[in-house]
Amino acid sequence: MNKIKVLIIDDSALIRQTITRILQDSPDIQVVGTAYNPFNAVEKIDLLKPDVLLLDIQMPDMDGLTFLQKLMEQHPLPVIIFSSFVGQGSYNAIKALELGAVEVIEKPRFTTFDELTKYKQHLNEAIIAASLSRPELKKTIKKKLELEKDQGKTLFTLYPHIDPENYVIAIGASTGGTEAIRAILENLPPNLPPIVITQHMPAGFTRSFANRLDALARLIVKEAEDNEPLRQGFAYIARGDRHLTLYRHNNKFHIKLLDTPPVNRHKPSVDVLFNSVADNFGKNAIGIILTGMGGDGAQGLKKMKDKGAHTIAQNENTCVVFGMPRVAIELGAADIILPLYEIAPYLKNKLGTEKELRH
Repeated sequence: MNKIKVLIIDDSALIRQTITRILQDSPDIQVVGTAYNPFNAVEKIDLLKPDVLLLDIQMPDMDGLTFLQKLMEQHPLPVIIFSSFVGQGSYNAIKALELGAVEVIEKPRFTTFDELTKYKQHLNEAIIAASLSRPELKKTIKKKLELEKDQGKTLFTLYPHIDPENYVIAIGASTGGTEAIRAILENLPPNLPPIVITQHMPAGFTRSFANRLDALARLIVKEAEDNEPLRQGFAYIARGDRHLTLYRHNNKFHIKLLDTPPVNRHKPSVDVLFNSVADNFGKNAIGIILTGMGGDGAQGLKKMKDKGAHTIAQNENTCVVFGMPRVAIELGAADIILPLYEIAPYLKNKLGTEKELRH
């Protein structure tokens, strides 16, 4: 097996050296070069033919977002973004995912050997996932989604048997999932039952992710808070450092954020969310598993299906990485397999009816 060729693009010599050292012992990865700015990177890309780019956002001469946009238009490559998790750094990281980056990684800030080991494992997994991704899909899927775009010109009414106080939609995703989740939420009406979402993402980035989705969707999208009640018309994003679970109190469902060990090496874990939905909602739920590396969520989706919930898996042709849905499909956990651009319309048909608004 050929090693995955990585090019590091960062204006900090220390970062370039640190990441090179972290990756030098990986049996699957080879750092073939480094670049100190995007102009230098273009030369290195032509010469070294890397499989994956590690890209800083804050750089002189040309910032990483501008370079990423140009790259995706002219020569799409799998890109992992290095970013600070605070302030403008986290917002820019979310913007980079919209532009076509497949993953975001915090800038290294470990102080102990244990932290270094965890960072190395996470970085290795991200690079492997990125190498399997298909950034060229973005343009094709975007065109399909535009055709399905919900312009808000219809009145959506839930079916009488759907009680939004006792019904939930659960979504799980990993690599490539930020844009998949956006594609679904942007095309949903504002009065659906509550939506709970686990996306594998570092702590500190999920609030910016939720805020960005809230600006784009007609639903209210927010980062989940401990013990808050589920509300109709809301979508809740799991915090990057907590598992999202649900519980019932005074005949009302609430969110419980758990600071417990990772499951399937992830925190938050999709399996934890899906298992909690299965236990609390049974048949009064829909589970959706989207693009991502590995198998997190597959067992939980199967449990949801076994409890009577309706389950959906994203199809291979529209997945950035066909890992999590593939495992779920192989387990028999999916009632139906759909391309990304059909999931929102399918949900609407499953839950209610639409009428054209007359002007």
